[in-house]
Amino acid sequence: MSGLDKTWHMPPNKGKALMMAKRQLSELVWDAVNLEGINFTLPEIQTLLNGVTIGGRKITDQQIALNQAEAWRTLFSWIEEDTFSLSAEKACELHAIAANNEALEWGKFRSGAVLIAGTDYTPPTADKLPDLFIAMIAQLDNRQDIYDQAITIFLTMARTQFFYDVNKRMGRFMMNGLLLSNGFPAINLPASRQLEFNNHMIEFYESGDPKKMNTFLRSCLQQRVIDIINE
Repeated sequence: MSGLDKTWHMPPNKGKALMMAKRQLSELVWDAVNLEGINFTLPEIQTLLNGVTIGGRKITDQQIALNQAEAWRTLFSWIEEDTFSLSAEKACELHAIAANNEALEWGKFRSGAVLIAGTDYTPPTADKLPDLFIAMIAQLDNRQDIYDQAITIFLTMARTQFFYDVNKRMGRFMMNGLLLSNGFPAINLPASRQLEFNNHMIEFYESGDPKKMNTFLRSCLQQRVIDIINE
């Protein structure tokens, strides 16, 4: 799957895009865990990723952060080796790392029903998930803009709830895997914008209309990152 950036007209540059994502690793993990209500500071995450445990913090919370970092590192390796793909197999392989000992099941699609807090929307039943993943990838052929493709992946994975837990994080991993593998910078969702994110997501779950979330996620891409790619 490939596409072009039709908004900022950035030329694809895998080396630069991957370099910036690697340098953002602590920030990517910090924002991800804080969005899940685990209130680490950035220095604590940096210390944890350097192999030092944090006193006074739950071991389970620290493991969630370490799992996120390991999932990112795995994704980076795939990008470098040109082995990343938008496939159920890769999604499940990443989920096995990111959701280890956190979700009811990890490394495979859920086998039962789930609910999404704060909305009356009900995700599809488990038996439909394999076909829905294939359909999600197929619909990308109708979108030439790489960021539209990537955001569609994130939103579809979040709304479909392919897994018992860690769905939004998995959606972001696959979204950014598509971007990085095509040479475009990753989208990081800042924890400081959590309220905006939650409000837009609740509305999206109910309506299925991606427009507001597409605009919101694009606004999370920092101008300085765009400028570096455009140099």
